Amino acid sequence: MSKFNWGMRACGIFLLWAATAAALPAQSFTTIYTFTGSNFTYDYSGLVQGSDGNLYGTTESGGNSNGGIVFKITPNGLLTTLYNFCSLPNCADGQSTVGGALILATDGNFYGTTELGGTVTTSDCEYSGCGTVFRVTPGGTLTTLHSFGLGTDGQFPQGGLVQGTDGNFYGTAIQGGSSQICLDRGSIGCGAIFKITPSGELTTLYSFCPQGYGCSDGEFPNGVIQGSDGNFYGTTSAGGNTSNGTVFRITAGGKLTTLYSFCNQKPCIDGSEPLAGLVQGGDGNFYGTTYGGGNDYGTVFKITPTGNLTTLARFCPHRYACRDGTAPLASLIQATDGNFYGTSYGGRRTDSGTIYEITSSGEFRTVYRFPNSNLASGPRAALVQRTDGRFFGTTYGAKGYTDATIFRLDESLTPFVKTIPTSGAIGSAVNILGTNLTDATSVTFHGTPATFTVVSSSEITTTVPTGATTGTVKVVTPIGTLSSNAPFTVTP
Repeated sequence: MSKFNWGMRACGIFLLWAATAAALPAQSFTTIYTFTGSNFTYDYSGLVQGSDGNLYGTTESGGNSNGGIVFKITPNGLLTTLYNFCSLPNCADGQSTVGGALILATDGNFYGTTELGGTVTTSDCEYSGCGTVFRVTPGGTLTTLHSFGLGTDGQFPQGGLVQGTDGNFYGTAIQGGSSQICLDRGSIGCGAIFKITPSGELTTLYSFCPQGYGCSDGEFPNGVIQGSDGNFYGTTSAGGNTSNGTVFRITAGGKLTTLYSFCNQKPCIDGSEPLAGLVQGGDGNFYGTTYGGGNDYGTVFKITPTGNLTTLARFCPHRYACRDGTAPLASLIQATDGNFYGTSYGGRRTDSGTIYEITSSGEFRTVYRFPNSNLASGPRAALVQRTDGRFFGTTYGAKGYTDATIFRLDESLTPFVKTIPTSGAIGSAVNILGTNLTDATSVTFHGTPATFTVVSSSEITTTVPTGATTGTVKVVTPIGTLSSNAPFTVTP
């Protein structure tokens, strides 16, 4: 069972939305690829930039066996299918990626999860497998690292993975775990948080609702991110003090703290049912979205690491027109201008979702409205900012109405560089991703020079130099100095 299936139970009302909020047009919006005909697919997950400068992603369906694909696409729209899920009997290699983009790991490979498939099939998993964790190379060789559904490891992983500073991967399963009491939601088990090594050894860190009915700690987690303090943060779609979802913190050792329960302010003006994870801003706070609450159409919120929540925006503030969008299903990203960008799934009668921008203080701007009257075609995934400054994303599609697409949005933001990983000790290896890096003349870590090798126009390899301290990584090229989108943390 997908969390989206029950979480979207009221989606029929969205077709009634109309518009008021003024919006500025995007600098440039281009659809670079459309999944059509036999290649039609639903696209639920976002994109990630590879070390070659191309973008990589997965789909929920489509491909040779309709189990979804792993693909590579150039910034100009040339798509290559790298792997077809369900290539093995009974979809032992996984089926249907839902929520959360691939991540580029420090070994240069991509890691992700499938909601279904794998080698474990039980009646609890609707006979289609309980999901997998996989690794896929840039060339398309896929290795299944773990199949869910045995013991307390969870069922139906969603929300993607994050690579921790310890080199392991962390993620969540929407159901399963050791607590078997969530039958009121049509599931068995309330979800779990897990850690998995690059070789596939999985440890369940936490199973939600261990105390029985009530589930004040939350139910149905939406993935995790690692905060700058080394702990992991995330949301649950349900549970908490009012059964409307939570924000939580969990240590690498598995100690969970519920930071906030939504619908704490009646009648849920602070939001309800977050269906996406969090992003940590440069100010140290966390930012996210809720699917409901606010004015009934979702919210954008900010929360401190100690649990002080501020509602930054409530969609459809006048309950009329809704030109600012409705029903955000995806997490936010912080762009190089310091502002946050996100997508909403719904809109007014003639729109099908939006792209929006919001500052840390709550100033809101509608960047783009997707012009389609069918609700099911809107974006469900987060944006990604490529190192050339442009945004890329996907729309879900609705067979019989409109096809899923991949799009590019140019807001005239400046190019930057990105480090993989974002932290490390003196002497540790670091990959720097960017554009036009071929003739780079200098790499510094917070002002400390580093030796480096230019691998290609989109990749530099280096090591953290002696004397480096936490701060911005800069690369000097003939056309200018490129700064990292996030500070690099030098660890002991």
